[in-house]
Amino acid sequence: MSTTAEDTRGIFIRVEVSEERCVGIAACGRCLPACPVNIFVPRGDRIGVQEEDECILCDLCLQACQPYEAIRIVRLYE
Repeated sequence: MSTTAEDTRGIFIRVEVSEERCVGIAACGRCLPACPVNIFVPRGDRIGVQEEDECILCDLCLQACQPYEAIRIVRLYE
């Protein structure tokens, strides 16, 4: 599915959690308390993302997830 400019108006980033790399809440879950704006939410034993447009690009989640590198922040602007 392609994204049009109209679809992304006001959205500057996309936060992705790799299902292959994320080991889940029971084994890790460090991104949950690391995020100051609480965009990460539990979805079963996995991590989900909500309201990613609230992300302040502080990179604390990336630091918390460093051993697994399961989180990726994609900037949708140049």
